[in-house]
Amino acid sequence: LSLTSYAVNPVINIVIMLLIIIGGIGFFTWEDIYLHKFHFKHYHMQSKVILTTTLCLILLPAVFFFFQDYGNLSGIHRLLASLFQAVTPRTAGFNTTDLSMLTGASKAMMILLMLIGGSPSSTAGGMKTTTFALLLLNVLATFQSCDDVTAFGRRIDASVIKNDNNDRNDVFYLVFAGGMTISVYEGLPLSSCLFEAASAVGTVGLTLGITPKLHILSQIILIILMYLGRVGGLTLIYAVFSDKNKRKARLPLDKIIVG
Repeated sequence: LSLTSYAVNPVINIVIMLLIIIGGIGFFTWEDIYLHKFHFKHYHMQSKVILTTTLCLILLPAVFFFFQDYGNLSGIHRLLASLFQAVTPRTAGFNTTDLSMLTGASKAMMILLMLIGGSPSSTAGGMKTTTFALLLLNVLATFQSCDDVTAFGRRIDASVIKNDNNDRNDVFYLVFAGGMTISVYEGLPLSSCLFEAASAVGTVGLTLGITPKLHILSQIILIILMYLGRVGGLTLIYAVFSDKNKRKARLPLDKIIVG
């Protein structure tokens, strides 16, 4: 849904952005805010991770868009456009500028934001901000040669890291498989098809304008991606494979070099 006619209206922009952020940080985080007010140190670790990650995912992309795409705009219009395009890809389908006019780098940035999505227990889709944060924390722990992944003075359980990796991989596989299939079938640029696939998996609703022109097969692929993105790949896997199929014995341990 386009809000291009309100691109220079600060009230509309700010209200919509606040609603997107409010709906995207999750009910558990809002419970922390309600109980502890502005005493950040009393929040649960998850709430701290969500709020910190959300802030970074707004400010850093906004700066990127500000210098990358909106140099032709001036003053408040440029600032609002940069902030709005940084906020909207992770949960909402609004836009205040023509997305098809964005540079390739900015489209890639929006694909990443759509894949990340909102936070757990929120109204948003995507792989979630906590999944993205754990990815970065895991990389940081590896660089520091640490056995444990930590955040805000707390150690994160290894099983959570494993599920985090599975969630992230599921999202990437779905987007690239769907995007490449549509690109080959329709004869369209891969970047545009990946954008549509990422929007479907993240249940975002943004488009570069190619969706109405797609054939029925490509539309079915996008429908499936929207369903899997909302329900979650792991949910379907757990539904198929019950606990009774788990092995009781464990195989011998060995090592493999990665990187």
